[in-house]
Amino acid sequence: MKLQTTYQTLLLAACLAASAAQAAEVAGVRIDDTVKVGGSELVLNGAGVRSKFFVKVYVGALYAAQKATTPAALYDSPQPRRMLLRLMRELEAKKLQEALDEGLRNNLSAAELAAARGPIEQLGKLFESIGKAREGDAITLDFSSQGVAIGFNNEPRGTVGNGDFAKMLLRVWLGDEPADAGLKKALLGG
Repeated sequence: MKLQTTYQTLLLAACLAASAAQAAEVAGVRIDDTVKVGGSELVLNGAGVRSKFFVKVYVGALYAAQKATTPAALYDSPQPRRMLLRLMRELEAKKLQEALDEGLRNNLSAAELAAARGPIEQLGKLFESIGKAREGDAITLDFSSQGVAIGFNNEPRGTVGNGDFAKMLLRVWLGDEPADAGLKKALLGG
């Protein structure tokens, strides 16, 4: 009886370990369970694949100070948040910027778009400075009350906007009309 209980315990531990390993890998891309942003340790809220016309574009991973299942909890958090985009194909940064612009247009009112015009243009210039990104490259967007800090392959590229713009930009992935509904669900832990 004791041997059977030990066997069951080991089997359960192996299943849990396999499950945890799967949670840290999306479409063959390894995703860290935690990241450090500034002085804050963030946990993986969720991760999924952004596809367009059946083409896998990137694996997106959203990190937060604590897990949240609603967009509002992530928008309104005073804590840092990070969106990691791990590219699954070569992509001109200009194309990524165009997709972000489309996501903003789909999720912001005309007044919000007008108010965010300067940060949107500044974001475009930062993405242009990246040029061409290759498969495996990583773009990070760190959201805080100071704005959105952009990074490319662990190299800071600049900060854009303020806390309000950070909330607006998060809507590209978490808004009512997200870039990819399946990715939104995955980012929210679904």
